[in-house]
Amino acid sequence: MAILAIDQSTTSTSALVFDDSGNSNIVKTIEHQQFYPQPGRVEHDADELIQNIQACIDSCENISAIGIDNQGESCLAWDADSKQAISPVIVWQDNRTHAVIDQLKSQNQQKFVLDRAGLPLDSYFSATKLAWIVEHVPKARELQQRGKLRLGTTDAFFLDRLTGHFVTDISTASRTSLMNLHSGDWDKELCQLFGVPLETLPKIVPTTGNFGSISSRGRKIPVLASIVDQQAALYGHNCSQPGDTKITFGTGAFALTITGDEPYQSVEQGLLPTVAWQLEGNKPVYALDGGVFSAGSAINWAKSLGLFENYAQLEKFGASSAFEKDLVFVPALTGLGCPYWDRTAGGTWLGLGLDTRPADLMQSILEGIVFRAAEVIAAMDKISPIKEVISIDGGLSANTYLCQFLADVLQRQIIVPSSADLTALGVAKLAAGKDNKKNLRGEETRHYSPKTNRRSYLSKFEKAVTRSSQWRS
Repeated sequence: MAILAIDQSTTSTSALVFDDSGNSNIVKTIEHQQFYPQPGRVEHDADELIQNIQACIDSCENISAIGIDNQGESCLAWDADSKQAISPVIVWQDNRTHAVIDQLKSQNQQKFVLDRAGLPLDSYFSATKLAWIVEHVPKARELQQRGKLRLGTTDAFFLDRLTGHFVTDISTASRTSLMNLHSGDWDKELCQLFGVPLETLPKIVPTTGNFGSISSRGRKIPVLASIVDQQAALYGHNCSQPGDTKITFGTGAFALTITGDEPYQSVEQGLLPTVAWQLEGNKPVYALDGGVFSAGSAINWAKSLGLFENYAQLEKFGASSAFEKDLVFVPALTGLGCPYWDRTAGGTWLGLGLDTRPADLMQSILEGIVFRAAEVIAAMDKISPIKEVISIDGGLSANTYLCQFLADVLQRQIIVPSSADLTALGVAKLAAGKDNKKNLRGEETRHYSPKTNRRSYLSKFEKAVTRSSQWRS
């Protein structure tokens, strides 16, 4: 049975087909536009995303089932009757609601939200974005008065538009700040606090099951899995037991570790308890999540500045690290995520000198990404011990310097699976009903063991982070 995995990410939509043996083939990838209408705002065109998903599905033949992963916190509004979007997709990186977050913090609502949703007050999550739409989009208020407004994350929009099922899976719902983490239902008081009408939200369902069918080439193909991209990657890494951990180095760097069948609250460490997935007929599996907002996006930003021409230039540097030359970069280009949750932080270079070269700057960016990911792993290990081997994926996992530096800073073995796309593999396995107990270590992987002990570098890096903190108004 061939399974089609649709990976709808921040920058593109990809179609990957997996056969019964687990062999994969990337059939189509379509990039979509990024819109930055004002400082701090990031948007996508909802119709463009739908068209790209349909084009990816139409490019495939002999498909038995579909699994779709989504961006997580990106959200929008649409008309219940026409299924037409009435707002742009407000992307997870968007920070337009920072003033609302500050107001809620001044009202001492942080603990209430943490207790109910398990999430800190931050514009990263969907709740304040959805409330912004209700307040600022006139069409939204008109539809709400007529009982025709629908609000949700992108997965709910895709499914409603393409299959007629107005639902969202529990892993995605757990990223909104509107779901009660303990009950798995929308929380009435959270919805009231943020100003999101509960009746406009989709039904919360398990990660696997019947999500309806999508028409393509005269056929109806069932959608059997829907999940957040990072959780899909966790499944693709074959993580199933407490302590199993992965890091995906994509636009951002996102680490998740399995904690079991109960959510772990971690206010002090700034980690996010989240639903990893819920298989149909089973209890939810929980994880701890820690995100670094700028990883691959920092590399792309540096390339746009002309600091390097091709990615091969980022593979080899001198014998010394940039950090050992007292040059450090804090990749807070869109603020700091876990464990700081400081949206006022700014990207920062420290230690620049007249002898600093572009290659030094790029070396420090790679190291800064590693340091931030290592801070997340260190925070996780304090409250839910993680295993000695960490599996990583994403575009930056192809960079051998980053992988080795990560092993040196964490003093752990790093493995990079040979599978081309662990996110797509995860959602395909979920759609196919494949169990998740196979151990990756026996597969063909790249292995990185610590060569130099760089763990002590983290304490000095933390001092650099304090310099970047609270820089923006």
